Amino acid sequence: MTQAEREQETEKEKEKEREKEKEKEQRGVKRPIAPPAIPEPLQEQIQTNFVVVLHPGSQTLRIGRATDTLPVTVPHVIARRHKLPSQSRYEDSRLLREGLNRPESAEQRQNGLKMVDQAIWSKKMSNGARRTPVSAEQARVYNRQIRPAVLDSNSRLKWTNTAHQPEYLVGDEALYVNPTDCYSIHWPICWGQLNVHSGPGGSLTAVLADLETIWSHAIQKLLEIPLKDLKKGIVYILLFSIVVHQESVCAAFGSGLSSACVIDVGDQKTSVCCVEDGVSHRNSRLCLAYGGSDVTLCFFWLMQRAGFPYRDCQLTNRVDCILLQQLKETFCHLDQDICGLQDHEFRTRFPESPVLLYQLRIGDEKLQAPMALFYPAAFGIVGQKMTTLQHRSPGDPEDPHDEHYLLSTQSKQDQSSKAMERKGFSKPPGFEGESSSQGGDQMERGNHGQEDLGHSQSDCLVGGTDPEETPSVLLSRKSAMTQFEGKALGLDKAILHSIDCCASDETKRKMYSSILVVGGGLLFHGAQEFLQHRILNKMPPSFRRLVENVEVITRPKDMDPRLTAWKGGAVLACLDTTQELWIHQREWIRFGARMLRERTAFVW
Repeated sequence: MTQAEREQETEKEKEKEREKEKEKEQRGVKRPIAPPAIPEPLQEQIQTNFVVVLHPGSQTLRIGRATDTLPVTVPHVIARRHKLPSQSRYEDSRLLREGLNRPESAEQRQNGLKMVDQAIWSKKMSNGARRTPVSAEQARVYNRQIRPAVLDSNSRLKWTNTAHQPEYLVGDEALYVNPTDCYSIHWPICWGQLNVHSGPGGSLTAVLADLETIWSHAIQKLLEIPLKDLKKGIVYILLFSIVVHQESVCAAFGSGLSSACVIDVGDQKTSVCCVEDGVSHRNSRLCLAYGGSDVTLCFFWLMQRAGFPYRDCQLTNRVDCILLQQLKETFCHLDQDICGLQDHEFRTRFPESPVLLYQLRIGDEKLQAPMALFYPAAFGIVGQKMTTLQHRSPGDPEDPHDEHYLLSTQSKQDQSSKAMERKGFSKPPGFEGESSSQGGDQMERGNHGQEDLGHSQSDCLVGGTDPEETPSVLLSRKSAMTQFEGKALGLDKAILHSIDCCASDETKRKMYSSILVVGGGLLFHGAQEFLQHRILNKMPPSFRRLVENVEVITRPKDMDPRLTAWKGGAVLACLDTTQELWIHQREWIRFGARMLRERTAFVW
């Protein structure tokens, strides 16, 4: 045997010994039983100009190509023609909601408005002077004497033409369907959830069909992607591949911020979440069951109390609800330097009706209505769950290898590991807590570089919480759930609670330094200064020394805050790393809900 052959043989023996040592080390390492890895199929890289970004909301759908500067905005509503002439008409309400007609509602509303008044009068104006008292009776007497002036006998607005009896109408066409026509009006998303109810068109199948119809209509008619092209290769990607991302993370990306406490004040719900380095902290997520439409309703009540001159206004009338929303956006503010009675005017332009001009005199009502976001008792909602925190996932029957499966296998291996310890076996060096914390960090940061579940992902799922959480943190979080969940938490208190749920003081400091407000529910003059003042006054004293500046951002990059989340989704779609997150149709058919756990850049 030559010298080279002997060296080669020696090297092979050493390699075998190393493999044996490696096997011995792995016997002591605790690894959950993981399902087989999902093979990564060979996919062509998806071009960004073939990607459609959808941001569905309770009131509005924003949709556009990822390469578009701005999205197309369309009311998220559909009108469906009755299949039978005898079918009764149905329409989802936009402003009225459950919990407003309870016996305690009026009393709670009055108590909430008293707290609002107390907050208004306790704060001086910027010049140091006290606010001038306002005579509500004076405004009421004036408004009750007002009669409308006819500006034009014909508004030149018409109801949607349904003479050709289309099966459905979407967006503005659906909004202006004549109430006498044989159509039912459905909003498939309400209060941030699928609008499943016991009435006509309220089944899950019907709601999903409405969403499919609205989105398909928007792609074909608004984005001008022809129906025949939907079956071709280019748009195949649009319909049969998807990336799911969180609204808060998209808003942070759209604002160009790496870390921020994101407050999304929508039309019917408000969400608060802390985002750090593109990761949404699960423990910091809160959902508040009120939004801009509740402010609209509150403003209507206040105007009625002040003798609102448009006396035919009905909350069940679709076009009247549109008018009330416009009045709120035009008149309401959060500037406490504006005080006293002021005269305004507004017009009513309804289909097939004359254009009328009304005079209106109001004072603090314009400030009281948006302040109800900070004192939600003023909304008068009773018996409803108003605050929701992030819970542990209940599991999914389509995903047999979810975190509960991993938890059970982990528990069994914990028992066997303890048995081994009693027999005198020792754990490998660096085993205690090391792999769990590293795995949890990897998962929370959305690192999907490893294709199998491995112990990096499974350890995070087994824990069910962020790896840095100590038992005391878990206990305080459980207490917080008991204390806040179900109560009407004001917007400023929700922000403080969300930030307080962050794990470290450094993260909390980042969040206080960057509070991002998006959505259309807080688009009021003076909102930035008002929210900043309330956060500064209520934040813990210990952080006032650590935080150099509490910054509230309401118009990031001078962009419409209603478009920020969509813009962030478009930015994320253009990143090379997003290519790893696409879920393709054949993968979904084969693996189902498990694909969400495998591919989403957050803990599902």
